[in-house]
Amino acid sequence: MDLPADITLLLAFLLSILILHLGVRTFWRGGHLPPGPTPLPLLGSVLELRGSDIVNSLLKMREKYGDVFTIYLGSRPVVVVNGYDAVKEVYVDRADDFLARGDIAVCDTSYHNYGVAFTSDLNRWKELRRFSLSTMRTFGMGKKNIEDYIVEEAHCLVTELKKTKETFIDPKLFFYKVSGNIIFSIMFGHRHHYEDTEFLDVINTMAETFHIISSRWGQVFEMFPRIMTFIPGKHQTILSNMQKLLQYVKKKVEKNKETLDPLHPRDYVDAFLIKMEKEKNDPKTEYNFKNLVNSTLQIFFAGVETTGLTLTYTLLIFMKNPDVLGKVCEEIDCIIGRDRSPKMQDRNQMPFTDAVIHEMQRFMDIVPMALPRKTTGDIEFRGYYIPKHTNIFPMITTVLKDPACFPYPNEFNPKNFLDDHGNFKKNDGFMPLAAGKRNCMGEALARMEIFLLVVTILQNFILKPELPREDLDLSPDVSGLGNLPKPYKMAFIPR
Repeated sequence: MDLPADITLLLAFLLSILILHLGVRTFWRGGHLPPGPTPLPLLGSVLELRGSDIVNSLLKMREKYGDVFTIYLGSRPVVVVNGYDAVKEVYVDRADDFLARGDIAVCDTSYHNYGVAFTSDLNRWKELRRFSLSTMRTFGMGKKNIEDYIVEEAHCLVTELKKTKETFIDPKLFFYKVSGNIIFSIMFGHRHHYEDTEFLDVINTMAETFHIISSRWGQVFEMFPRIMTFIPGKHQTILSNMQKLLQYVKKKVEKNKETLDPLHPRDYVDAFLIKMEKEKNDPKTEYNFKNLVNSTLQIFFAGVETTGLTLTYTLLIFMKNPDVLGKVCEEIDCIIGRDRSPKMQDRNQMPFTDAVIHEMQRFMDIVPMALPRKTTGDIEFRGYYIPKHTNIFPMITTVLKDPACFPYPNEFNPKNFLDDHGNFKKNDGFMPLAAGKRNCMGEALARMEIFLLVVTILQNFILKPELPREDLDLSPDVSGLGNLPKPYKMAFIPR
């Protein structure tokens, strides 16, 4: 039944007042924040971010508003920080002011502020990070035995690639398998066969989840999480997949509990369970089941994605740049040969290969916006007032492409990491996985994996693309939380 005209007008008037109130409140909150596009009430900066590539949208805004500006994800203000100097200030020079984890809707919905990587509770983060770093070192990370294990896993990868018999394949799944087994051994104490169906299901679920998070679906969910939770779409797969992965980790933890020997811990999960038992009477302890499950999944997920994506992108870039590939293979043949396995100490004698691997990571830029931070108090930053708990986007992509740091910022060129004499040259702008106190815990492990796996692959195979070199596309398939390469096929030809 139609409403009387006066009631309709009254409702319209009240709705207008509500929208105006919300809009004024939004503008008032941003009164001392850095400049940026004027947000719409409730919708925020949706018009400026309406494309499928949030990263390029933010880079275009930088051209207008400068290195520090404000956008609104819905009604939530986010300060976007660009360039080496400003990002270094966030990560290093004033690290304590920006140490809290920022809001990530898809993670907050699944992890509920538990676990080492995505908690905004600084005390929880400090305690779990300290424990996690110490425990991961104990069970291999950064020690000789993990190097040997990576080499063994690399040989398993070579065996599997030879089974493809020079046919054109998508290599991504193979790289997820090898990176999954390496981090799996640290977290759960053992590896899986490459054809293990449960293992395949887990890594495929992770790959699918990260792809959707980085796509437009994930970006829209990030802007309007409360509404999008009830709207159908691919973003719903993120939520269901995360629950599936959490259940998988819970099952693995329960299995560890059944065979736990407190005197002989086998892995990260065992060490956490032992710590839980020691502190079970402390009501404030961070060593509880929720933090165990969530920390384990967060470390495992990051370990699989970081190395898997990097290897997938690396081979594509090599095939696009055969001259660089040829020089790397020459250096491998000269320093290591083809009859022995690589060692990390070889890297010091391989400046060109070292520079190429660094340049690969810089150029592919796999986490262009990094993980968001949040201010720990009311602060002054570059002439602006930023309130406590304001979200910060440190745009790593603008650091990795900063011409003040890299002479060839927008092209793939190993000279970005070589001096005039051909020696490897460190670069302070190289921070592909963030920097400072809250940088990626597994970065040292990832560097080790990438070097040893790449060298082993090139020792054993010639890389053959399915498409002509000029048709290989290095631009990302999606660009959001991550830069993911377009799918491609290649053949591994035994040398």
